[in-house]
Amino acid sequence: MLSRQQYEEASRLQIFSGCRPETIAMLLEGAFLHRFPERIDLAKEAETPDFLHVVISGAVELYAHYRDRETTIEVIGPPNSFITAAVVLDLPNLKSARVIEPAKILMLPAASVRKALNEDAAFAARIATELATAYRYITKDLKNQKLRSSLERLANWLVRRDRESGSRHRVVIPFEKRVLAAQLGMVPENLSRGFATLARFGVKVKGSALEIHDPQALENLAKPDPLIDDPSS
Repeated sequence: MLSRQQYEEASRLQIFSGCRPETIAMLLEGAFLHRFPERIDLAKEAETPDFLHVVISGAVELYAHYRDRETTIEVIGPPNSFITAAVVLDLPNLKSARVIEPAKILMLPAASVRKALNEDAAFAARIATELATAYRYITKDLKNQKLRSSLERLANWLVRRDRESGSRHRVVIPFEKRVLAAQLGMVPENLSRGFATLARFGVKVKGSALEIHDPQALENLAKPDPLIDDPSS
């Protein structure tokens, strides 16, 4: 059960924007608000979810298995929810989820989420927006994977991260390099070779920090496309 302070914090989240007070109260009645350390599993592939998870802070890796292989699908940060479609459809998760950066997570009971979808148009609109945003992300990622070489994908990731951090020309990889490699559709060895190749374009690697000494050369290599790289489009 949420404390009064937790209830007030949770009720101000974007996912409840425009919702009726009784809808928010119903959703939060059986909710939990927890802080999780790194490497904690939050959801398992093939299991039917009991909760919709909303990231308030930190980062969560969505990943999947096939035989003895594992790959990162996406890294989720605030204020997004994850494995939303499985909750809405009451079907098994297609992905697993684990914390990769200490996170604060709101857990909403799945049955309450489905009830609210049928009873509150504003909440249904918020969930529809979440699902539409996720669909567009997947489409952009498919375009990125299928239309670009691994070096172009890496260059565009670096250009985007640099812009998001204020164009300071210094980017720190916020998680393990194997997560970045999988997210970009590469094996770790190819990622290392990609960083070595980027040295010709003014990129210097110092551990998890990347220094961009020739931004224009990197931009010319990446050729960013807003229909792939702009998170707001």
